[in-house]
Amino acid sequence: MRDRVVAETRGNPLALLELPRARSAAELAGGFGLPDGRPLADRIEQSFIRRLESLPVATRHLLLAAAAEPVGDVALLWRAAERLGLGADAAAPAETAGLIELGARARFRHPLVRSAVYRAAAVADRREVHRALAEATDPAAYPDRRAWHRAWAAVGPDEEVASELERSAQRARARGGVAAAAAFLEQAARLTPDPARRGERALAAAQAKQQAGAFDAALELLARARAGPLGELDRARTDLLQAQIAFALNRGSDAPPLLLTAARRLEPIDVGLARETYLEALSAAMFAARFATGGDPLSVAEAARAAPPAPRPPRTTDLLLDGLATRFTEGHGAAAPMLRQAVSAFSHREASWEDELRWLWLACIAALDLWDDEAWGRLAGRHVQLARDVGALSELPLALNMRSVVHTFAGELAAAASLIEEAEAVTEATGSGLTPYGAVVLAAMRGHEAEASALIDVITKEAELRGEGVGMTVAELAEAWLCNGRARYEGALAAAGRATEHPDELGVSAWALPELIEAAVHSARLDLATVALRRLTEATRASGTDWALGIEARSRALLAEGEAADELYREAIERLDRSGVGAFAARTHLLYGEWLRRERRRLDARERLRIAHEMLTQMGMEAFAERAERELLATGETARKRTVETSDELTAREAQIARLARDGLSNPEIGAQLFISPRTVQYHLRKVFLKLDISSRSHLGRVLQSRHNAA
Repeated sequence: MRDRVVAETRGNPLALLELPRARSAAELAGGFGLPDGRPLADRIEQSFIRRLESLPVATRHLLLAAAAEPVGDVALLWRAAERLGLGADAAAPAETAGLIELGARARFRHPLVRSAVYRAAAVADRREVHRALAEATDPAAYPDRRAWHRAWAAVGPDEEVASELERSAQRARARGGVAAAAAFLEQAARLTPDPARRGERALAAAQAKQQAGAFDAALELLARARAGPLGELDRARTDLLQAQIAFALNRGSDAPPLLLTAARRLEPIDVGLARETYLEALSAAMFAARFATGGDPLSVAEAARAAPPAPRPPRTTDLLLDGLATRFTEGHGAAAPMLRQAVSAFSHREASWEDELRWLWLACIAALDLWDDEAWGRLAGRHVQLARDVGALSELPLALNMRSVVHTFAGELAAAASLIEEAEAVTEATGSGLTPYGAVVLAAMRGHEAEASALIDVITKEAELRGEGVGMTVAELAEAWLCNGRARYEGALAAAGRATEHPDELGVSAWALPELIEAAVHSARLDLATVALRRLTEATRASGTDWALGIEARSRALLAEGEAADELYREAIERLDRSGVGAFAARTHLLYGEWLRRERRRLDARERLRIAHEMLTQMGMEAFAERAERELLATGETARKRTVETSDELTAREAQIARLARDGLSNPEIGAQLFISPRTVQYHLRKVFLKLDISSRSHLGRVLQSRHNAA
């Protein structure tokens, strides 16, 4: 399908951008969709239709067969033509008119020629062509394409064809083709004669459409499912899907009560599904957090704990639900062992890919609550890869945002920027209402004040409108990062204080506590710092990771004096340097250097501040790097001038492509993963080779590793 689209648009950028906007996800996922039922595109398409009218009937019939065959298989086209009674001479007038080329593939002059041919044809002619294509398709080699043509050839309901389409959907789902599975199920529902079975298939199609990010189509199918006679379980599933779509589109305060109601309704019908729905309700409640009404995290957690217990042995989702519900009702200490077990189960991939796709985001939150940077990075990376592999566009923006924050915390800001760019493209394509979490975190850590402030303003307004509490907390935390980087401690104290008022927003609220402590100490508000340290310690002691204990040691050092402070700073640096959160390690070197200067240990301060300045500059954390530079000047030393452009000379996209090429992916594979053409990949790689002064991919591993080590 990709090759056909590129061939028929001749690589024209405008056509390539416009074409997907006029095509459904199903049409672009294997060609399992046809353009009938929509108005004619424009005057261009009308002009093609006028040209078609002058062609012989046999030629128009052959063109219709070519338009109905989605991938341009010429051999199949001629087998179908034979069944239609068409000879080879039927092609000549169309080729002479420049409307089609029949070489290795059937290629129309323009995609609008294909759609014009199909839309201009009579319904009976379309069915006849699809019937011929179905008969000409090898059922053993291409069962799904045969089923698809049989569906469009059907005059009315046909259970045999519907069942065949359902089997095709199962095969598509097994290979990760979510959009194609949705298309098969939609057609299966259309052809199902039995009303009850038709409703079940419409519901299954709606679920697949939702997963593929086609929310409008999912809602339409959901309405069709509700119109039929459904059993109690399927009626409960429709309520669940309605809530899931609301959450995917909005991620605000509407979804939690809907999901909580669906979970309670499912309890007497299907305990396993009820528990999964409680987990979804808890996820939605954590997003809504401070704005949640009728479904706040504590209420959902209490309802989940009162629900029937998990089956034995428990599934990964049961472990996650029990751990998170305990976290809200009993706190860090009681929940930590359960959460570790859940994170371990997801880390060892004990769940199916469907469950992973659905729950990896929440497993990342559990890892964050444990301050387990290693598991967090691994699970976030797996979520991105899985969402890409199966084309789950409803999940991909969330996964990309989470993974971008992993990179930002690691100090890999260029890698974070490339993922954010991708997330923005997917969000625009699907129309999902995801807040740009990764973008605001990155801008704040970089110290890009204008960009960060604009994002904070937009996020705050949108979060209030949607009822998305976690968005508010992310914005407040970003403001605290920005202000601490700029040494505006009163502003950081106010922002971090607001961010820590809502501990229900797991992960995000906890990150604000160290920011509050740093800002409070610099603002001479030791009382606030002491209270925040007490809250922080409750979480870090339950975790016990180097990240957790390193941040705790740094925070204690800020409140300590003399030798005790020195030992705590050294402990914090040792722990954070060996964790995966390099940005926080660099900031700790800065805090230690500042403390050493105040202690009048000028030489020691210079050494530590030089390290901080080098690390922060390499990472691109400009505001914190400038803060380190000012401190160095105060010791009497001038910081060695280095720019982010020198150390990060590759753009975000170039760095991402370089890493994928280093890992052995071909240009087409890189292009498929990043939604760009192989030619564009090659263009970027030429620039990478020039900037890195290398001549082939084999040198990428060595050069990128040396740059990483230098950083």
